[in-house]
Amino acid sequence: MVTQEKTTILKTARTTGFLYMLMIPLGIFGMLYVPKTLFVPGDMAATVNNILANQTLFRTSIVIALLTQIVQIFVVLYMYKVLKPVNKNHAVLMVVFILVAVPIAMLNELNQFAVLLLLNGADFLTFFTSEQIRTLIALFLDLHQAGIFIAQIFWGLWLFPMGYLVFKSGFLPKIIGALLIVACFGYLVDSFIFFFVPDFGITFSEFTFLGEMLITFWLLIKGVNVEAWKKRALESA
Repeated sequence: MVTQEKTTILKTARTTGFLYMLMIPLGIFGMLYVPKTLFVPGDMAATVNNILANQTLFRTSIVIALLTQIVQIFVVLYMYKVLKPVNKNHAVLMVVFILVAVPIAMLNELNQFAVLLLLNGADFLTFFTSEQIRTLIALFLDLHQAGIFIAQIFWGLWLFPMGYLVFKSGFLPKIIGALLIVACFGYLVDSFIFFFVPDFGITFSEFTFLGEMLITFWLLIKGVNVEAWKKRALESA
């Protein structure tokens, strides 16, 4: 019975790590590869031509963005199972932040669909010139970027209770918890800089994401200290 319980706890932790790891290639594809491949800063005509020539890639980026949010839901639910023994209220708060972020991020993809509608000549577009259509495409691409930074507020906020729970847990390394809290502020700073100083040019989350990488691979490879987790679970029962 003890062995079975230990196996269940470790399986939950490693499943959490695996799901979190899935988000790494999905995020790289959707938020780095596709924009760098298709978007030409300051040249909307070239951007439009790139999207027209690579519509399958552009559509795939939309699907990947939606899939990422679905995976994110499972990540936070499994993370809740792992961290609930530390403090249930903080674990619930962690879930709430992600469940706010997910619909924002998914609905934001409507801006990308709008770009496809504009590019594929819907009937109502006969009233617009080519220049006006490019302007509308630029608008929807800008709105999509703004939507990402709105969702990113909550992608940052969920890391604060998660980092706190990891730090206080006793069954995961404290340093990872501290780094997750740092990552929280990296996302938040980037979001508010975008809205106040959009041309700032520095992305702090590029330097503060280490905690997320560490928690991902720690859970996937090491799992948790089972005895310490069971002690926490008994104390919170």
